[in-house]
Amino acid sequence: MKKGSTKDGPVIVKKYANRRLYNTETSSYITLEHLAAMTREGRDFKVVDAKTDDDITHSVLTQIIMEEEQRGQTMLPVSFLRQLIALYGDSMQAMVPGYLEASMDSFRRNQEEFKHAVEGAFANTPFAELTKRNMAMFEAAAAAFNSRAGEAGASEAPAGTATKDEEISALRAELTRLQDKVEKLGK
Repeated sequence: MKKGSTKDGPVIVKKYANRRLYNTETSSYITLEHLAAMTREGRDFKVVDAKTDDDITHSVLTQIIMEEEQRGQTMLPVSFLRQLIALYGDSMQAMVPGYLEASMDSFRRNQEEFKHAVEGAFANTPFAELTKRNMAMFEAAAAAFNSRAGEAGASEAPAGTATKDEEISALRAELTRLQDKVEKLGK
């Protein structure tokens, strides 16, 4: 077992005064993008100040969110941020973290249930293979959208290929069409 990782415990990442992050599991320096990827993969980690050993995971995760928001595809609406700021110092402040965590857990469960419902709706129909391919394309598009893997590449799509926005629009239209078919088959 490598240093910084226990069988059930989080990976320990040390943050140095020069702002460098050191993954004790892999014995290598990493970036905030690596931590974001670990989060998306469901890897548990704890960031500690290398000098004081204080847990600074919260501030590093907040920094990752800030950087993601600055990349142009914001997820947090201004009205939500204002409401959140207004709750600091309010008598309800202590309840907000639990509420937000429960809301996100519920959102994730609903997302999984929807995915399984769509897959199950076509399980024993002639559309089963088509549905599997469409779900695979949708998941690939969502993964590409979430990872922003293509942002480091060319700034323009090559001639004859669709842009991400066009692909996402096409996938949404296909999903809407499939949902209409599911509703018709259910009646």
